[in-house]
Amino acid sequence: MTYLGIDIGTSGVKAILMDEKGRLLGEATSGLDVFRPQPGWSEQRAEDWWTALLAAVDRLAADHPAEMSALRGLGLSGQMHGATLLDKDDKVLRPAILWNDGRAFAECAEMEAAEPRLREIAGNIAMPGFTAPKLLWVRKHEPEIFARTAKVLLPKDYVRFLLTGEFVSEMSDASGTLWLDVGKRDWSDALLRATGLERSHMPSLVEGSAPSGDLKAELIKRWGIAGPVVVAGGGGDNAASACGIGAIRPGEGFVSLGTSGVLFVSNDRFRPNTAGAVHAFCHAIPDTWHQMGVILSATDSLNWLSKLTGQDAARLAGEAEARFTGPGEEIFLPYLSGERTPHNNANARGAFVGLSHLSDPARLAQAVMEGVTFAFRDCQRVLSDAGTSIDYLLAVGGGSRSNLWLRMLATNLNMPIALPHDGDYGGAFGAARLGLCAAEGADPATVMTRPAIKSVVEPEAGLAEAYANQYGRYRALYEPIEEARS
Repeated sequence: MTYLGIDIGTSGVKAILMDEKGRLLGEATSGLDVFRPQPGWSEQRAEDWWTALLAAVDRLAADHPAEMSALRGLGLSGQMHGATLLDKDDKVLRPAILWNDGRAFAECAEMEAAEPRLREIAGNIAMPGFTAPKLLWVRKHEPEIFARTAKVLLPKDYVRFLLTGEFVSEMSDASGTLWLDVGKRDWSDALLRATGLERSHMPSLVEGSAPSGDLKAELIKRWGIAGPVVVAGGGGDNAASACGIGAIRPGEGFVSLGTSGVLFVSNDRFRPNTAGAVHAFCHAIPDTWHQMGVILSATDSLNWLSKLTGQDAARLAGEAEARFTGPGEEIFLPYLSGERTPHNNANARGAFVGLSHLSDPARLAQAVMEGVTFAFRDCQRVLSDAGTSIDYLLAVGGGSRSNLWLRMLATNLNMPIALPHDGDYGGAFGAARLGLCAAEGADPATVMTRPAIKSVVEPEAGLAEAYANQYGRYRALYEPIEEARS
């Protein structure tokens, strides 16, 4: 038997095929475009997700016909927060407003004023990236679209509708809408009322490892599948990635050094810390929650420096590592796209402090890597304020290929960081695991095991005090720089 995982990302759709033992049998990707019609806006055409999905899965079916014939389960992962609006005839009304769209900043304050218990119920601060403020923006600026809106779907759940004909979401992705009572794992009527919506506008809810529907007969025929296929609830991209690396037990987590950065930890209960801009969401499996600290420019900060200096990012990181002896003189604030945790400030901006005639690309690269590391340390600090400790941490993402960056993280987070053997542990793989659980009724604890570990990076005790002092200087810079800009 085989299982398909599909991840609806921002830059592309990825599909992977695995067997019952979790071995990768094949994969295919298809790209997507993002449209920015105005500064701060970010949109995609919902039909492009479907076109890309068909292209990727068609390729898998052509390359692996026997394996596709044996397909039993399908799971979905996807970019969170996107607002896909459908009319009463199930037609898309406008381009989807994405997670990194900042237009609904004013509407966040309006929503919190309309429902003072918002943070208590949703477990999160209202941020422009979330789905609900986007609907307030549509109601204010596109009232004719809002009036015709019959259903609001997240990106992967729109794709699910086309796969199954069912309007269904699941707990982890729904947590990022600001319409979910995250503790109760159910839609909140009070939060829906704050945006002029009702339960009828929402899809039904299932757990990520539970069935959400069956694959349509025409798609079974198109892909040469022998029998029925169960479609799992799936998960938001980070929750699905956690399923892919086995971070489903309390205290297990991962640090993702990608374009953006995530410090993720699983919880046995709902643990909000809205004062620190921690994301407190349901996990993609039952009776489990998770928290995230999110930074918006992780490896993107090094890529920015690469463009500025005309040097390859990997080379900059390598030069910084070759000359590394401890914390540098320069300090970098990585707020190139604003920041979520802990500042919740879409208008925050980055800065270099401590420049001198000695500052060169390698020294600036070290400062950038340290600034991103300190941002993760900020995330750990506010997670600790919520009563959460991380017992086991894996590193994933492109930045984890830098040994120096991992050494900085291990030292500043004061815990070992495990690096898995090369493999795909992302959202599509986690979605396939969820598809297996839904199709076979399997226990997620037996399916979502940890990957084999290639190495473990330990904290460097000799640098702990120097980094504690440098982190203190880093923390002291944010407020005066923001005050100077205002």
